[in-house]
Amino acid sequence: MIYKITRLLKSKETMPMNPNSNTDVEQNTQTDLTASGLSHLDSDGDINMVDVSGKTVTTREAHATGQVRFPEGIYTQIKAADGMTKKGSITQTAHIAGIMAAKRTHELIPLCHPLPLDKIGLTFDYDDSIHAITVTATVKVTHKTGVEMEALTAVSIACLTLYDMTKALSHDIVIDDIRLITKTGGKSDYNCSSI
Repeated sequence: MIYKITRLLKSKETMPMNPNSNTDVEQNTQTDLTASGLSHLDSDGDINMVDVSGKTVTTREAHATGQVRFPEGIYTQIKAADGMTKKGSITQTAHIAGIMAAKRTHELIPLCHPLPLDKIGLTFDYDDSIHAITVTATVKVTHKTGVEMEALTAVSIACLTLYDMTKALSHDIVIDDIRLITKTGGKSDYNCSSI
């Protein structure tokens, strides 16, 4: 897939905006993706790891969230047992998995920088209104690049671990709404307006 994107960027080929449609609407794939802010592409459209050597070392923090929704009866059972199953505590296991994932983000996502993380925290909150456990991750570093991907990776793996720990109870479990909430300390801050 990466090769295909690079090849299309270097050529002046066109492709349908929706490859599954039969419409004649086309979009020039030579659209300046690098000019639009895709920092992992150079001016030739080649993929590379961003050079952060000239950036200032600052304290950077990111918060991400996600939800694991359960069928009502399963949710009630999990909450009543305070997350304990035959496998053990689902939240404690997911907490450890989230921390491990944040520390290994650069091994999972090819162009992420390895970072000496200062803090990784996760919380797990029961939401009775939607029969879900909401996972929130906070990641902090004093470095030249941000930790959004580390926070999102921590949440994603924690949610997958919750699924793994409870799939014997039901496969009708939905992982949903994984997103960045805030990031601070870099070139620009971000605060999700819908929270």
